[in-house]
Amino acid sequence: MSTRVTIERMGAGGDGIAATTAGSVYVPFSLPGEVANVALENGRATMMALLEASAERIDPACRHFEECGGCALQHWQDSAYQDWKRSLVQDALGGRGLQFKLDPLVPCAPQSRRRAVFAVRTSDHGAVLGFNRHQSHELIDITECAVTVPEIVSRLDDLREVVAVLGGGMKPFKLTVTATASGLDITASGCGAPDAAKRHALTNLVLKKGFARLSFEGEIIVEPKKPLVHFGKVPVYLPAGGFLQATVEAEEAMAALVTGHLAKAKKTLDLFCGSGTFALRMAEKSAVHAVESEQVAIDALDRGARHVQGLKPVSVERRDLFRRPFLARELAPYTGLVFDPPRAGAEAQAIEIAKSNVPKVAAVSCNPVTLGRDLSILVKGGYKIDRVVPIDQFLWSSHVEAVALLSKK
Repeated sequence: MSTRVTIERMGAGGDGIAATTAGSVYVPFSLPGEVANVALENGRATMMALLEASAERIDPACRHFEECGGCALQHWQDSAYQDWKRSLVQDALGGRGLQFKLDPLVPCAPQSRRRAVFAVRTSDHGAVLGFNRHQSHELIDITECAVTVPEIVSRLDDLREVVAVLGGGMKPFKLTVTATASGLDITASGCGAPDAAKRHALTNLVLKKGFARLSFEGEIIVEPKKPLVHFGKVPVYLPAGGFLQATVEAEEAMAALVTGHLAKAKKTLDLFCGSGTFALRMAEKSAVHAVESEQVAIDALDRGARHVQGLKPVSVERRDLFRRPFLARELAPYTGLVFDPPRAGAEAQAIEIAKSNVPKVAAVSCNPVTLGRDLSILVKGGYKIDRVVPIDQFLWSSHVEAVALLSKK
């Protein structure tokens, strides 16, 4: 039995929200103002028929849209979609009572994502590679992807050959593929460690296909070419399974904001530094101390800094900033800092920064909710939010990055 509903607004997760006699329900692949017949189940709805379409509805960019769960919003006109994504940052920070200037959204171009995490498995008909259906464990095999760089999409069949050798039976596992200057860097996880025979076959396949590297849960199986990325003018060999911003354009936009804000700082600190996304760019103008919990990331950053002339001094430290945040007294020597934590944010670290007198602070976040919490802590400690810039790094999804620039006199 279907129910007629009107979509009142877009939810933070990218689904339309409609009111029913049983309460509000989420309607995937709908838009505000649309009228539809839906089937209801546990507070969610499946659209059975679209009765009145929004003027903002457009044709999706990919044949797999609505079937594959990789994208939620390909059907929404660009300006309306971008306004909504910007509002995610506005609402999360404004809901905390924060006062700030919010810039226009930095847009994300199609076919720009250089890292894709595919769901994969083997079957009686060969390897399956793609993404799970929306709100389902069903794996949808794909032949195209409108958000991922052509360097990856053009090699989908070659990647299926890797999946076929890895095996794993019908159980799905993950294949993370990153486009680097050296070629594709491939990491498998969740499929069981390959035995000697599989390792031999995989080595031959990687060499034949010209891939840069294949690893299994951080262990390198074969590495014909070290996967190379550039952070500013510094070449860095990406560690197996290491973090990398999803698009080059978003990374460069964030880096320009951070380095511009800290341009006059003589001694800077990069907390949650990864392999040097910000630190190695900052080192072109100031001495940098870079802090990260992952040793392989710290080692990659350190090697990169040592092999480029003209940088200011770069020092590194392995440290779990959730357990041991930099204390206010340790922050005293620094005149600028950036912190870019995981989605959980950096509450403990923000408390210590708030106690400090570091004049310039840049906060980078992939979660507006935890960013709002951390900024509230800083503002209560005397910091002023100079500017917040939302950045669309995950096109047609509900995820949004933000860079907040703060100062204290």
